Amino acid sequence: MQWRRFVSLPILAVLLLMIIVFYGTVFIFLDDWVGFQSSAGAVPSGYFPDIESSDGSDQESRESEALTKRCDKCSAYKPPRAHHCRVCRRCVLKMDHHCTWINNCVGQRNYKAFFLLVFYGTISSLYSTVIIVGCGVQKDWESFGTTRLKTFYITSAVMISLLSLTLGTLLGWHIYLLIHNMTTIEYYEGTRKVWLAKKSGQIYKHPYDVGAYRNVTMILGLHVLKWLWPSASSHVKDGTSFPTVRDSL
Repeated sequence: MQWRRFVSLPILAVLLLMIIVFYGTVFIFLDDWVGFQSSAGAVPSGYFPDIESSDGSDQESRESEALTKRCDKCSAYKPPRAHHCRVCRRCVLKMDHHCTWINNCVGQRNYKAFFLLVFYGTISSLYSTVIIVGCGVQKDWESFGTTRLKTFYITSAVMISLLSLTLGTLLGWHIYLLIHNMTTIEYYEGTRKVWLAKKSGQIYKHPYDVGAYRNVTMILGLHVLKWLWPSASSHVKDGTSFPTVRDSL
């Protein structure tokens, strides 16, 4: 059969070498580069809320608010926007979610890397979609088309289009969160707060939304040229305090 000529020891050896080189130079390098397996941001040992800078109107309300920021599972206080991850079994600074694809939490330390991973993945999948669909449209199927080749093109186009749609949706979602300086957890918590505020005749505004441009720079950095560089994270703060709308009043 024709496929047998493509299965030989030299070809298998070359394919194995390509897999090893690709894994060693891309995945390992990417992991070290963006630090997906590093901590998303752990709560500092011995952390205690700054009662003086809390949002309470008096000392008693500040103390009561500080007590509510204690994690029962970790038996320790946690900063604002920190949440306990059931998978990692620890509190994560500015936790967004636990991502099964990178087997790690997405939080204060690695959110920029995760955002750019989704961004570059979307661009790559869209590029592949254009190439596959473009080649399929331009190909002379009457002269060179076979059933197997048509099946290959259709299957590839459908799969890569679904991947582009999925990644594009995820990218759009995180662009929205980025512009409003929200995490996924805060968004779902905010929907309930909006409902409660509307029910009482008030208007709820996310306290950490300090303006679109400032929100973006706090995540991607002050220099626009470094926005698309995953390892440019020197601007990331310690994650124990964040500017609020009240600070700018």
